[in-house]
Amino acid sequence: MNSLRTRRSVLAATVAAAALALSACGGGSAPAQSGGDTSLSDVKSKGELIIATEGTYRPFSFHADGAGELTGFDVEIAQAVAGKIGVKATFQETQFDGIFAGLESKRFDTIANQISINDERKAKYDFSTPYTISTGVVVTKSDNNSINSFADLKGKTTAQSLTSNFYKMAVEAGANVQAVEGWAQSATLVQQGRVDATVNDKLTYLDYAKNTPDSGLKVAAEAPEKTQSAMVFRKGSTELTAAVDKALADLQADGTLAKISEKYFGADVTK
Repeated sequence: MNSLRTRRSVLAATVAAAALALSACGGGSAPAQSGGDTSLSDVKSKGELIIATEGTYRPFSFHADGAGELTGFDVEIAQAVAGKIGVKATFQETQFDGIFAGLESKRFDTIANQISINDERKAKYDFSTPYTISTGVVVTKSDNNSINSFADLKGKTTAQSLTSNFYKMAVEAGANVQAVEGWAQSATLVQQGRVDATVNDKLTYLDYAKNTPDSGLKVAAEAPEKTQSAMVFRKGSTELTAAVDKALADLQADGTLAKISEKYFGADVTK
């Protein structure tokens, strides 16, 4: 009996020692998790970066002359990023209200559509370094003198996309929100007097005002906080996010980001 107990003790000690040695040599479970991230290798393997964008969000993502080639600030940034990674940029046009669900269901690899960074989104998704810095504005009809600040939105009706960061700004200001699909519909509702205002990106408004000088709209108020927009990835896409960050840094250094920005806004809005 003592001999059997001794053999069991020796065997247990041997197994424990072997497990300890494997743990020391393997460095724990971190390398296995790192090896499990195939986000970048998957993109390189298929030779394309599949990018979700609205296609109706001028000047960021739209069709030239209404039905021409897909173009825009975000589109050109994404194309330049894909080029730096060494793959083709393939776009999937998606309505904004379904764009995050599409990312989660792996219909595409990333989103390039002026997605602003906030804490709620950071908890669910990975973000690249920002490539746009802007601010939110309240847009009203030119003859509307009742709204001069975000506080004046309380009790008023605004037109917003329900999943946008600007929707949250409108709600926090006390506005009643009418759901829309994007900026174009929001602007139309304000012009028609069917809503009092819309909260949106300043750059969107400036581009719209430049191309539609008789729009009858104005910026009634501007938020003091700056918003940062970036490309978005599924949580855990560490390697792909890092590759995009490097691409953006290279494009910033060689002047490409500034050149694209000047083309659309007449200023560098990337820093």
